[in-house]
Amino acid sequence: MNILKNIFGKKDEPIKNYSDFWNWFQNNEKTFFNVVKSKKDIEKGFFDKLSPKLAELKDGYFYLAGMYDDNTVELVLTADGNTKNIVFIEELVEQAPKINGWKFTALKPALDIENFGINMAGYKFDSENLFFYSNDHANYPDEIDISVIHNECTEENEQQIGNGAYVFLDNYLGELDFLNNIDSLKIIGRQKAEKELVPIVKLKDFLTWRQKEFIEKYDGVRYDTSKDEHSILEAELESGNMLIAVVNTQLLNWDSKASHPWIAIITFKYDGSNSNGMPNTNDYQSLNEIEESILQQLLDKDGYLYIGRQTADNEREIYFACKDFRKPSKVFFKTQQDNSNKFEIEYDIYKDKYWQSFERFRPN
Repeated sequence: MNILKNIFGKKDEPIKNYSDFWNWFQNNEKTFFNVVKSKKDIEKGFFDKLSPKLAELKDGYFYLAGMYDDNTVELVLTADGNTKNIVFIEELVEQAPKINGWKFTALKPALDIENFGINMAGYKFDSENLFFYSNDHANYPDEIDISVIHNECTEENEQQIGNGAYVFLDNYLGELDFLNNIDSLKIIGRQKAEKELVPIVKLKDFLTWRQKEFIEKYDGVRYDTSKDEHSILEAELESGNMLIAVVNTQLLNWDSKASHPWIAIITFKYDGSNSNGMPNTNDYQSLNEIEESILQQLLDKDGYLYIGRQTADNEREIYFACKDFRKPSKVFFKTQQDNSNKFEIEYDIYKDKYWQSFERFRPN
């Protein structure tokens, strides 16, 4: 057997955790360093080997690589805008070993706009042709809604311009600040602008000011769970199936929703033997046990508010409003891994400062 290993080469051990990944990387880093520095077929010599190893850890790792200086390669790991993957990017980089000639960066960092511009689809995106203004909403005063204007944007090219503008902002602001500091964004041309245009170079200062105001306003705000009132809502769908929701209606009337701007939803799909779309007895018990396990991990005192759940059409959705997205990402991912033999499980985490996703549960 040892002879066969020597002839055919030793097969890489499976990647089961961060330590396994970095051990594998260290065993190959000199080859990868030379590939990036020589700029010869980086895709084949580095990325094609890196990608499947990251995928063994989890889907959702993206990457960029280039020379940080003459003697250092920088590998940037990015979630590519997917909120629920950010914590895994950060953890992987936190556990990176010190390797001579390498710099590891979690998430795309902010760039100096004075020396930054991109070209995409034949259009330029830089400080000369991008502007912005803020849209204010009386009913949603904490919403940071930005219109970005590109000089050449028209109805015919709005998709290409939009894609380029998003890439520009992702790099100009940095991946994490782009995600945290802008709630709503649209890309338009000058002909659709409704306010005075502000140079894009002032966007960072504007967002810093708004974020400072927001933090000061909601610092220390907590929801009083003693006022909780859970209501059971029932409806019959057009299909004839039942819909049953259990919702904390008192929480939905809270006047400080924006302090918990991240909505976390986990969905369980079950086969069910009932004709009305409800789970059978075994599934019902399992779903309740899983929900209780999640509730024990995402506590209101830590900033995770249980809004409720909805069961209909062979699906159960469980809803939380959260101060941060990192812990729910980990809890939901582990829940998915631990129960994949029982249910098809999906989850999503997104920003919704005023919980507009749940207006359907509020009385008219």
